[in-house]
Amino acid sequence: MSFPLLTVTAALPAVGAVLTAAVPAARRTAAKWLALLFSLATLVLAALVAVRFDPAGDRYQLTESHAWIPDFGVRYELGVDGIGVALIALTALLIPFVILAGWNDAEPLETKSSRWRPTQGFFALILMVEAMVIISFEATDVFLFYIFFEAMLIPMYFLIGGFGDRAHAGTDGAAAAQRSYAAVKFLLYNLAGGLIMLAAVIGLYVVAGSFSLAEIAEARASGELEMAASTERLLFLGFFFAFAVKAPLWPLHTWLPNAMGEATAPVAVLITAVVDKVGTFAMLRFCLQLFPNASEWATPAILVLALISIIYGALVAVGQRDIKRLIAYASISHFGFIILGIFVMTSQGQSGATLYMVNHGISTAALMLVAGFLISRRGSRLIADYGGVQKVAPVLAGTFLIGGLATLSMPGLAPFVSEFLVLVGAFAAYPVAGVIATLGIVLAALYTLVLYQRTMTGPVKAEVRAMPDLKARELVVVAPLIALLLLLGVFPKPLTDIVNPAVQHTMNDVRKTDPTPEIEAEAAK
Repeated sequence: MSFPLLTVTAALPAVGAVLTAAVPAARRTAAKWLALLFSLATLVLAALVAVRFDPAGDRYQLTESHAWIPDFGVRYELGVDGIGVALIALTALLIPFVILAGWNDAEPLETKSSRWRPTQGFFALILMVEAMVIISFEATDVFLFYIFFEAMLIPMYFLIGGFGDRAHAGTDGAAAAQRSYAAVKFLLYNLAGGLIMLAAVIGLYVVAGSFSLAEIAEARASGELEMAASTERLLFLGFFFAFAVKAPLWPLHTWLPNAMGEATAPVAVLITAVVDKVGTFAMLRFCLQLFPNASEWATPAILVLALISIIYGALVAVGQRDIKRLIAYASISHFGFIILGIFVMTSQGQSGATLYMVNHGISTAALMLVAGFLISRRGSRLIADYGGVQKVAPVLAGTFLIGGLATLSMPGLAPFVSEFLVLVGAFAAYPVAGVIATLGIVLAALYTLVLYQRTMTGPVKAEVRAMPDLKARELVVVAPLIALLLLLGVFPKPLTDIVNPAVQHTMNDVRKTDPTPEIEAEAAK
C-alpha cells in the first residue's frame, strides 16, 4: 500500500495541535471543537489501521521506510504488529473522551489577560501527546522510537504543572507549588531513565551497526551479529531502566501518585492509561526482541520487582485518604501484573499482559473520569468528605461502581480476562509467583469496595445533598467506556485474534515454548 497510513495517523493529531493552538484567544469553544474533531478523525484512521492489519500476515505490516540521517544509520521506519495495533486503537479511542471530560478544565481565570490562551494550549498539548504516543507504537527504528519516547515528556510536563483541578487548586501559591513539584518530579525521573537509555541506544549502534529492528533481527538470525553476554546485559539494563520508570515499576514509581494527584482527571487518564503503556509495550518490542538472552537472565529479578509492585501498590491503595492517589497506587499494582505477564515468558502471560494494557486503559479511564466528575462537584479529593452520594446522584454512583468493579477484575468485565491469563501464565511457569500475585486480587477487592462504601453509601453528608447527577456530556464520556468493559468482558476474541500472533513472534524471539501441563506429561509417560 503506497498511502503512508501510519504516518498520517500519527501526524493528524500533531497538525490538530498546531491549529488548535493558533485559534484566537476569544474563540475558546471553537478550539475545543477543533481538537475534538481532530481526535475523532484520528480514531477513524486508527480503525482503518486495525482493519488493514492481517493477523495471519507478516509480523510488521503497513511498513514505511525512508532515509532520515544516513550518516548515522538512522531511518524513518514504521510498522505495526498486533500489539501495536491494539495500543494505537486504545490511544485513539481514549483521547476524544479525555477531551470531552476536560471540556471545562482549562477555562481562563478572570485575573488572566484576555490574550492568555490556556484553553487552546490545554487541548493542543493533549493532541501533541497523542501524536507522539502513536508514533512510538509504530516506530521500528530504535533511534526514532527514542526521540518520541523522550519528546512526549515536554507536553506532559506542561499538562501536569500548568493545569490543575479547578475544584481544589484555586489560585493559591501552595496548590501551584504542589503541581510544579509533581511536574518536575515526573520530568526528572523520566529524563533520568531516558539518558540511561540514550547511552544504551548508542551502545547498540556501536555493537550492531544499525538502529533498525528488522536489520538487527536478521543479523542475529544469520549469525552475523553476536553480542557478548556482558554487553547484552548492560544494553538490556539501559533500555529496561527507562521503560521501568515509564511503566512505572517499583521502586521507580514514586512520581506517579504525585503526577496523577495534582493533574486534572483527564490528564491523569492520559498519564496512566496512555503514556505509561509505552513503557510496557517497549519491554515487549525492544527488550525481548533485541536482548533475548539478557531478558532471560534478568527474569527472576524482574519477577520479584513485579510482585512487589502488585502487593505494595495494593497495600498502599488500601490506606489512602485521597481518591486520585488511591487510583494511582492501584495502577502501580496493575502495572505489576502487566510486567509479570511479560516476563513469565509464556504465551498466556504475554497475551494477558497485552490485553491488560488495553483493558486497564479503559477501566482506569472510566473510574478516574467519574472520580473527576465527583471531585469537581464537591471540591475535595478526600474520601472522608463524601458519604451517601448514591442517594443523591445514583447514575454517578452506579458508573463509579462499575469502574471500581472493573478495577478489581470482576468476572464479566474486561480486566478479568487479562488478569486471568496473566495468572494462568504465571502458574504454568512460576507457581510461587502466581500464588503471591493472587493476593493482589484480594487487596484490590478491599480497596475498591472500601472506597465505594465510604463515598457512596451511608448517611448523606450535608455537603453532598445538592450534588447533581451526571450531565449529558459526562454520560457521553462514561457510557461508551462502560459498554466496552462489558463487551470485552464477555467477548474478547477480536482483541485476542490480533494480539496472539504477535505474542507468538515474541515467544520465538526469546526461544521459549509454553510449559507442558503436568497431567499431560504424566499421561505421556
